[in-house]
Amino acid sequence: MKNLYKGILTGVILAAVSSFSFAENDPLVGKWKTIDDRTGYSRADVEISKKPDGTYEGIIVETRNVPGTEKMVICTNCPGNLKNKPFIGLPFIWGFKQNPDNPREFNNGRVLDPIGGKVYKGKARLSSNGKRLTIRGFVGVSVIGRSVTWIKH
Repeated sequence: MKNLYKGILTGVILAAVSSFSFAENDPLVGKWKTIDDRTGYSRADVEISKKPDGTYEGIIVETRNVPGTEKMVICTNCPGNLKNKPFIGLPFIWGFKQNPDNPREFNNGRVLDPIGGKVYKGKARLSSNGKRLTIRGFVGVSVIGRSVTWIKH
């Protein structure tokens, strides 16, 4: 009987510890490889972090050129204070908030198209295994927009 209680107590402790470590290991936070939906090539790596206000922000940490094109280093088409800033360190997505009803969905964000220079409303969804992130940038309603999928490093 003593072993049974010890086994139950061990199980409860392990369950509590694993739930704490999952909470600390936010699946959205980390480095993501962007995939251009038009060319199929990876154009950049983005580091997503969670800010103190609970929103998520992604900063470009590496860029790549599409074969046959020059590597872009400055955001010449970006709006406002982002204009003519280097791509490295540029905020690419920001303001995303986790949906309390579905922890794999993130809404109310903004997405920068650094090539076209426009900022769009955004939403995102993590795959069930946390290895793919589908981001949708749109104007007005989500039906008018495009989606891209990123792969976690």
